[in-house]
Amino acid sequence: MKDSGEGTGRAAPAQRRDARRNKETLLEAAAAVFVASGVEAPVRDIAAKAGVGVGTIYRHFPTRADLVIAVYRHQVEACAEAGPALLAQSATPYAALRQWIGRFVDFLVTKHGLAAVLRSDNAGFEALHACFLDRLVPVCTELLRAAAAAGEIRSDVEAYALMRGVGNLCAGAESDPHYDARRLVDLLVAGLSRFD
Repeated sequence: MKDSGEGTGRAAPAQRRDARRNKETLLEAAAAVFVASGVEAPVRDIAAKAGVGVGTIYRHFPTRADLVIAVYRHQVEACAEAGPALLAQSATPYAALRQWIGRFVDFLVTKHGLAAVLRSDNAGFEALHACFLDRLVPVCTELLRAAAAAGEIRSDVEAYALMRGVGNLCAGAESDPHYDARRLVDLLVAGLSRFD
């Protein structure tokens, strides 16, 4: 005899998957708007990008800080997952590294705005920074090792130092339209090439 709750059990996971997908769509839309316009962008712009009403965003994220933190965590995970995927599908490990650094730069634009949003919650900011390091330094390390093993880049580059350098080049880029951080990051990454 079948339990009458069995159908409900099937519907609940589907609903949870739909809710996760909807939340992910919101986070991706917010990330894109934050990259383009900064973390102070109007919520209506995020709602329009996601194709939802403003109320839907506030239902998921009651405050701007909640939304920014969720986007930050989402981007950390997306950046972490992108590393192995890029390594598997790119023509060379160095090409994968360059693409990953490009995604990392997009992420940094949002990250720099986070400090202002979390000014009153230093412990929360430190926890997010620890999450950032724990997830992304190993991914960058894997990409660097693969490119070095392929003889494409020098082997004496540490992931943390490279990420810190990229971060420093991106600092302030969102507030100065005449500063092209991407170009400087490209020069930095080009400088990793092995020279004889």
